[in-house]
Amino acid sequence: MPYPVISYELLYHIVSFLSIILATWVVARVLSTLLGKLLKGVAPLVAVHAKRLIWIFIWLLGVLFALEQLGLRIDVLLLLIGLLGAALLIANREVLQNFASKYFSDVYIPFKVGDTIKVREYSGKVIEINPMSTILITDEEEVVSIPNSIFIRETVVNITPQVWKEVTIPILISGEIDLAEFESETLKSCNKLKLHLDERFPPILTVKNREAKSTELVLTLMIKEPNRKDAIISEINSKVAEIIERMQRKKK
Repeated sequence: MPYPVISYELLYHIVSFLSIILATWVVARVLSTLLGKLLKGVAPLVAVHAKRLIWIFIWLLGVLFALEQLGLRIDVLLLLIGLLGAALLIANREVLQNFASKYFSDVYIPFKVGDTIKVREYSGKVIEINPMSTILITDEEEVVSIPNSIFIRETVVNITPQVWKEVTIPILISGEIDLAEFESETLKSCNKLKLHLDERFPPILTVKNREAKSTELVLTLMIKEPNRKDAIISEINSKVAEIIERMQRKKK
């Protein structure tokens, strides 16, 4: 039985395809590592999602170029992806605005469940923050649902007593990382900043959401001086990023 003959042109396309896939993997790893180092001073939750988006973007480009080496028309594919993406954005504009605002408010807007806030003509105690809205209960025991996108566009006043002392840092870690060990290492790193923290309220690390592949945590600190807040947050973010990186290397 005669064996099929593979032409040099087909072999060239196959080698080119595999080479591009390999190069994409290398570029994605390098950029993800560099981005992780550049974002050490920001909230770990932001850094993780930024690295994930860069990883997906690089792989999408790499796969499209690799498919082009096999003789496939990627211009039509790119057009279809663009049209589909535009249609989804338009159809879900309000939902996406509220969802994205919830993500940014977790990191950058200083209020949480239990705080008393004022926004526009509404004021009350925060009893729930979900992906679409923030729920307040007023002094008259009325329930007010405010779309999360409002908090990005409007001035929010947190009138909770001594709220300026509290710092909350969202953290996202891989499900492979030992949670007890991570908690121990993180609290130890916080103790190195105890001169700037209120000794009456020790740092607390709580689990916000736990899944098979990842765990979302919140680190809560009480500071002494409001003018040191940004520096303390940056220092803690950097230390947490180093702990995550060290524990991930240990697992490999």
